[in-house]
Amino acid sequence: MNIDFSKIVSISEANRNFSKIARMADRGGEVYIFKNNKPKYKLVDIENDTTIEMTDDEKIDFVASRVLKKYRRAFEELAK
Repeated sequence: MNIDFSKIVSISEANRNFSKIARMADRGGEVYIFKNNKPKYKLVDIENDTTIEMTDDEKIDFVASRVLKKYRRAFEELAK
């Protein structure tokens, strides 16, 4: 397994600064969390990860949720 060193954090760092680690995943797509100096977990930006397979219904729900979140104000205005 080849891991980019800039995407590695310790589990204690991930526990202390999860928001920072999540932003790293947002920017780089993934972050590897090491425990006892070994890769243990992989935090991924699920929107950009191609290895996660979803059913068609799950894909529709995911996209619908993203659209509703992005255009919530517009939908609220239209609902009046």
